[in-house]
Amino acid sequence: MVSVPELSLVVLVGVSGSGKSTFAARHFRPSQVISSDFCRALVSDDENDQAATPDAFALLHHIVGVRLRRGLLTVVDATNVQPHARKQLIALAKEHHVLADAIVIDVPERVAAERNASRTDRDFGPHVIPRQAKDLRRSLRGITREGFRRVHHLRGVEQVEAAVMAYEKAWSDRTDLTGPFDVIGDVHGCRAELETLLGELGWEIARDARGRAVGASHPEGRTAVFVGDLVDRGPDTPGVLRLVMGMVAAGTALCVSGNHESKLARALQGRKVRVAHGLAESLEQLAAEPEEFRAEALRFMDGLISHYRLDGGRLVVAHAGLKEAYHGRASGRVRSFALYGDTTGETDEYGLPVRYPWAREYRGRAMVVYGHTPVPEAEWVNNTICLDTGVVFGGKLTALRYPSREIVSVPAEREWYAPARPLGTAVSGGRDPGLLDIGDVQGTRYVDTRFGGRIKVHEDNAAAALEIMSRFAADPRWLVYLPPTMSPPETSALDGLLEHPAEAFAAYAAEGVTEVVCEEKHMGSRAVAVLCRTPEAAARRFGVEDGTTGLVHTRTGRPFFADPALGEELVARLRRAVTAAGLWEELGTDWLVLDAELLPWSAKATRLIQDQYASVGAAAGAALPAAEAALRAAAARGLDVSALLERTTRRAANAARFREAYGRYCWPVSGLDGVRLAPFQILACEGRTPAATEPHTWHLDLLDRLVAAGEGLVAPTRRVFADLTDDASARAAIDWWTSLTAEGGEGMVVKPVAGLTFRPPAPAAQAVRPAEGTDGGAGEEGAVPAARAGDGRSPGRLVQPGIKVRGREYLRIIYGPDYTEPERLDRLRQRFLGRKRSLALREYALGLEALARLADGEPAWRVHEPVFAVLALESEPVDPRL
Repeated sequence: MVSVPELSLVVLVGVSGSGKSTFAARHFRPSQVISSDFCRALVSDDENDQAATPDAFALLHHIVGVRLRRGLLTVVDATNVQPHARKQLIALAKEHHVLADAIVIDVPERVAAERNASRTDRDFGPHVIPRQAKDLRRSLRGITREGFRRVHHLRGVEQVEAAVMAYEKAWSDRTDLTGPFDVIGDVHGCRAELETLLGELGWEIARDARGRAVGASHPEGRTAVFVGDLVDRGPDTPGVLRLVMGMVAAGTALCVSGNHESKLARALQGRKVRVAHGLAESLEQLAAEPEEFRAEALRFMDGLISHYRLDGGRLVVAHAGLKEAYHGRASGRVRSFALYGDTTGETDEYGLPVRYPWAREYRGRAMVVYGHTPVPEAEWVNNTICLDTGVVFGGKLTALRYPSREIVSVPAEREWYAPARPLGTAVSGGRDPGLLDIGDVQGTRYVDTRFGGRIKVHEDNAAAALEIMSRFAADPRWLVYLPPTMSPPETSALDGLLEHPAEAFAAYAAEGVTEVVCEEKHMGSRAVAVLCRTPEAAARRFGVEDGTTGLVHTRTGRPFFADPALGEELVARLRRAVTAAGLWEELGTDWLVLDAELLPWSAKATRLIQDQYASVGAAAGAALPAAEAALRAAAARGLDVSALLERTTRRAANAARFREAYGRYCWPVSGLDGVRLAPFQILACEGRTPAATEPHTWHLDLLDRLVAAGEGLVAPTRRVFADLTDDASARAAIDWWTSLTAEGGEGMVVKPVAGLTFRPPAPAAQAVRPAEGTDGGAGEEGAVPAARAGDGRSPGRLVQPGIKVRGREYLRIIYGPDYTEPERLDRLRQRFLGRKRSLALREYALGLEALARLADGEPAWRVHEPVFAVLALESEPVDPRL
């Protein structure tokens, strides 16, 4: 049995003709094997061109380095019979913090010579194999001391043929454990406080005949995870060890090593260590214990590993924390970082090392939970949290419940040990996690979303978004969501119509949706309202400390009003409406985000109306009647202009309808007089993302209360429901749309009543497919796949969140006064909706991801990443009329 780590560098060693390539092909995937012959062929078109060897190995080392950086098992197929060749590969493994194994393929020289003689592509002389064999025999004497974790020596053809490969998980890999977990901070010998905390968390403590705690279990099957530093300074290091060792042995707990366990273990082994920082207390307490217990405690502490990866890699626990590049890796540098953190090389005024605040720079996807440096309160910094709240110094013992992110603490019974540095002294340096950085959004990027897979943002799209953000956007701390674009239905075949509800209903029925809500489409400007109950809530949740309590911004992140005072007045009136409606209490929050439409259209689009629409209407109103009069005069003189006159008369009528169409959505406003806000969804609030979890009935019912409390500012959203399995119900909804648009309404938006909806997953062979409507091969543009392998969250492929169905007269604003002319309408019916649908789904997934990160309390840069991506995607070349 040849057993290698799942993530490792495997170096094949053997003379030419020993069978290394055959062995590699039998036991590894083709993509895992990097051969020197293949690289030589790449750089010279001839794998036997020895003159190309330096370039070939430079390429080989580059490929190996890239694969190891990406966390991929990599096998090097080369002779590697000389130590200097292996030395470079071992250096690569160390650079990327992975283990290296060697597999020596050792066959008799005559076998290798016979094999090479039978190969027509090998023409090197007979001296080569004896020379390589001599190098191999010489280097085998010291190969075990070169830095390989293990050398697997296969002697003879039979052993090589009979070899079976096995793969070892890294000791840190417990990604199979999904929790729930109770992660417990530094205990430092405070047994009584640990027992109290376990009781608060619902654990049942087991005791021996002497009443000592020797284990614990949780009735809900939770697993405890200790961040290390169980020992030193406190009054009962043996008691803490006895309890935690019992829990670990019973499988109800995991524990990583802290720097204090590492030092105490070395002291118990008789190694020279400096007796300081509470070590003397532990040694004295353990001296009173039986020899058997001391030996057991030593084995336990000496066997603790540097860190654990849990829950599919979403949670990492390490004593002093761990930057993303080290997750799941194994090296002395990784262990040192996990035990001691990163230091600047300086000491502070208390003589202690200055820790580099790595968490402020952290940009990893996994949550990192750690301890080591005492803090007065456990606080989130990016996606990390320190649980050492200084219990031994008179502070608290703290646990994090995962995945709920609930913090549970119990106070210390007393100050057991005087700290060298006052508890809570700030660590300077590093990046403020509340600040955004251009590096977080620049260049081509991939954004992982929990409902839509991984979405690509191209560099040129990101550059366009940066231009908008830097010049026009509001304070980015308020920009927690940008709404997605919305797709229209397939083109209607009905006479004179481009869009009709029947096509929207058919699209949803095909996706398995049986009940939809048809909401009135307000003709205004899309608005996102971020509201805080108090200035203190705004400062606490959004980091805005200028006294403002929210913002209403456009779908591209710009403030709605040039006058900040007007925007603040709008926020104040909306906050009063939320308070009067009782929504703060109903939702258990002091902030919320609303998706809405701000009316009238002219409140925001006055310049657009004047320059683009009114100018067209005015020109048509001036020219067409004059042209019609001239043609009538010509007809009176006997000229045959009947066809042109008829067309001009129709165009004049179309122009009048055009002016009437946009005029319906314009009315005078003064300040906020005449302004209306029509909310239709509660996007997020404290700890919740209703946009992803609640049906539209829930949203509309709550928002009806806001309308009633809005004192005329908040406009209702009319709606009807349709059962798509009932023809009469669907017909009633169509009739409502017909009457709505006949009265001058823009149209309606059809949505699944359930809200967030997925099509059931495709068969395994078709698990990932391009997003709906993308061209072949467009998956790279941001496919919205079925559930990602091992994800466990997304149950299928996203269904469009809404399909807009616009009325015949409203579409004159979009397509021009004469779009209903038969020849124009026939051309428009050939419009292609694929890119629009793809864009709508990608932006929808990104928006939900931003809201989920916001509700989970993630830092501003994490929330802003998908928000920025939505803005970037808006610069994709999609027909804006759709």
